[in-house]
Amino acid sequence: MEYVIYTDESDRDGEFFANFYGGVLVRSPDLAGVIQRLEACKLSQNLFGEIKWQKVTTPYLDKYKAVMDAFFEEIAADRVKTRIMFTSNQYVPQGLSAEQRQSEYHRLYYQFIKNSFGLQFSTANQRTPVRIRLNLDQMPTSREETAQFKAFLVGLNRNPQLHKAGIQFDVQQMAEVSSHDHVLLQCLDVVLGAMVFRLNNKHKVKPPGSRTRGKRTIAKEKLYKHILSRVRQIYPNFNIGISTGIQGDRGNRWRHPYRHWLLIPKNHTRDLTKAKP
Repeated sequence: MEYVIYTDESDRDGEFFANFYGGVLVRSPDLAGVIQRLEACKLSQNLFGEIKWQKVTTPYLDKYKAVMDAFFEEIAADRVKTRIMFTSNQYVPQGLSAEQRQSEYHRLYYQFIKNSFGLQFSTANQRTPVRIRLNLDQMPTSREETAQFKAFLVGLNRNPQLHKAGIQFDVQQMAEVSSHDHVLLQCLDVVLGAMVFRLNNKHKVKPPGSRTRGKRTIAKEKLYKHILSRVRQIYPNFNIGISTGIQGDRGNRWRHPYRHWLLIPKNHTRDLTKAKP
């Protein structure tokens, strides 16, 4: 058994929220079927190239809605698990060394992969080990930094909870890939982009000198609302700006098909001038 995880990241800086990381997880027996159905949906909408949040326009709005419907059908059926992590600018970390600040990108990425899917709770009724196959969207870091990051991930094999659960990381199963070649990464890009868009109030942006918003911004807001409606079919009243609750059961960190995680530093001060009104 493998868990195939695709990861992406977005705005490292934002007006209210930053350091966005997203991931989708598919169990290996489900992978081919999921990809086939999503690719078929794209073809039915005459979307032959890469779909991305930045490409959303009014003429393509209904096509993107259709692909998101197909994607969320996979999520609702628990064939795809989706996770979004981000930080809030109002929580200012304290006591970080220069090295910690410099390596923040990879440190947060590490926390996301280690914790967001609740991997340690995934194998309660499974006797065989599970290998993690990571497809990382191409990283904006040097080869040396990326190699060190992968080595830290392999170190998770020594984590007591993950080891007990039979979760295994293998550096040979960690690849940097292009979203152009992976429909799951493309769908993740759209969902992640939608959350960045709304949490940082980009739906309110107007072109310089204009009293009204641009058509592209309006189309993106409509797609965001459509995505939110699909999330709320799974979790009524879902709040995108906070960590998703576990309803008293830590195992839901794995069982839930869709979750958000607002990562708050343990040692922090609070600056309400940077909070979203």
